[in-house]
Amino acid sequence: MLYRIISLLIGYACGLCLGGGIMGRVRGVDLTKHGSGNVGTTNTIRVLGLPSGIVTFLIDVFKSVIAALLVWLIYRNLTPDHVRLLMVYGAFGAVLGHDFPFYKKFKGGKGIATSFGLLIACFPTTIPVCAAVFVLAVAITRYISLGSILACAAFSIQVLIFAPLGLLPFEGVDLYEAVILGCLVGIIGIARHHANIGRLIHGTENKFTFRPKNTVSGPDKAEK
Repeated sequence: MLYRIISLLIGYACGLCLGGGIMGRVRGVDLTKHGSGNVGTTNTIRVLGLPSGIVTFLIDVFKSVIAALLVWLIYRNLTPDHVRLLMVYGAFGAVLGHDFPFYKKFKGGKGIATSFGLLIACFPTTIPVCAAVFVLAVAITRYISLGSILACAAFSIQVLIFAPLGLLPFEGVDLYEAVILGCLVGIIGIARHHANIGRLIHGTENKFTFRPKNTVSGPDKAEK
């Protein structure tokens, strides 16, 4: 149990590094006061443009990967039989840190990019279907939120299906814990989109475009 808690805390610390927050500070912009107010990739693209959005995405993806790698480095010799599960705890902690950063009163991003990092590090067999679902949904509807919601659902469903088929890299009790954590990641990802779901239902959700709608190059006016 102690190893699990430590792994979660390592991941949470990594998750506190918000890519959108970093890019906002670099550009002198408070993303929480522009666009949707979110510090994730989509709003970064909307406000600061595609290059800043790509950097934000990469930061948010790789902090889960880094968290899992740190856990592996620490526990690969201490508990080699369970290190893969501890890596899931580390990556899951990064998702929690991104979604609920204490220094922002637990109001962070939606965790989709960070969850994708968790897939890379811990559930690579689920990536093709999740990626295909996301790309197709966005290509057809131009709703990033819908693509994210469907990808989260696809991930949780795959975890439940792959577990009894032996397609996940876990065994014994570790498999059950990994399935629970995987389903929680999908559920949290969907829950973080509750406002988007309401707008999708009412037809008021913004459609995605690579062209920034509200690019800000100078200091944030709201902060003057």
